[in-house]
Amino acid sequence: MILRDFHVHSTYCDGRCELEEIINTAIEKGVKTLGIVSHCYTPFHVYGRLTPDSVYEFSKELNALKARYSDKIELLVGVEEDYFGETDLSKFDYVIGDVHYIKGPSKYHSIDYVYPEFKALVEDVGGGVNAYKIYYEQLVKLVKEKNPHIVGHFDIISKNNNDNEFFDEESEDYIATWKKAIDEILAFNKDIYFEVNTGGIARKYKDRPYPRKEMVEYIKSKNGKLLLTSDAHHKDNLCFEFEKWKKEFDL
Repeated sequence: MILRDFHVHSTYCDGRCELEEIINTAIEKGVKTLGIVSHCYTPFHVYGRLTPDSVYEFSKELNALKARYSDKIELLVGVEEDYFGETDLSKFDYVIGDVHYIKGPSKYHSIDYVYPEFKALVEDVGGGVNAYKIYYEQLVKLVKEKNPHIVGHFDIISKNNNDNEFFDEESEDYIATWKKAIDEILAFNKDIYFEVNTGGIARKYKDRPYPRKEMVEYIKSKNGKLLLTSDAHHKDNLCFEFEKWKKEFDL
């Protein structure tokens, strides 16, 4: 298996390792192409030490490292752009587009942070069904407005929904909602990639990637493109369980 990983975070946002630590670990692991990304800046929730300017400082430093390591590894400079982000996307090699927040009547809420925050989100928007409908609608809007190269962690809305506490992931309405989102995304851009993100497994939030297998199969049935990513926040989790999920999902 040729190792490529396009979703890795450094200390420029909420990652735990410096850029060169990540790069050297990737080289040791035999990774051929490594995409390191920074979260975008949003004033209502800051990842790590992000500032309005640091996302561009990240881009500048990683571009310098691209040249330095060009004989050992292909490096790409990416940004993980949220629905509410305002990044100049032209300064990056590629864009992962995803939704981390929902704006409720009272405040902005994080979707994938801690359980109490997600519970507050659900209560603020009037229930779990409303939460997932808003989420998938925003994800489609993001794709249409920002045209990213990759759709990030497609069903991250499920992260804090253990045991279907807030909504039933097997319900006809939930299934119809995510299928509609996939259909609309692929109708807008048939060449976009959906990542198969193993980060939740590495950080012990989930026992399967985002998105779940049924979603992967539906994307494949629509001739959509899939891409394994680790969403690693530590160098040790680069390409996390890629072999396992490549086989499990027949990628």
